[in-house]
Formats: sequence, structure tokens, C-alpha cells
Amino acid sequence: MAKNKTEQKQQYMICALLDDLVPEDHLVRKLDRYVDWSFIYDICDPLYSNRGTNRVDPVVLFKMMFINIIF
Repeated sequence: MAKNKTEQKQQYMICALLDDLVPEDHLVRKLDRYVDWSFIYDICDPLYSNRGTNRVDPVVLFKMMFINIIF
């Protein structure tokens, strides 16, 4: 069944840099400035295979989980 034009949702695309959306004094920026996240590579390297497709960056995955817990 076709929907009326008034019932259709409008979709917008925002074109902005992430740096422009996050304030300079935000907690996430402070964490990134003071924490050296490279230790995660040493922990995760044995868990990944040398064959197959490229792996997802483990630092990015860890940061996503960390931010989810904080906020």
C-alpha cells in the first residue's frame, strides 16, 4: 500500500568533520590526548590471523566499547 507524501520521513545528510562536531574540552578528546592506545595492538596481535581479509582496527573497537561504557 502506497503512503501519502505527508507520511514519508524526510532524510537529511549532514556533511561535517567529526572534529567540528566535538568540542575541544570534551572528555573524549582529553582521553585521546593523554592515553597511549597502542598497547591494545600488542594484546590483540596473537588473536588475529595473517590470512584472510584485513582486520578491523582493534583500537577503534576498544574505543567504541570504552565510550559506550562511559556515556
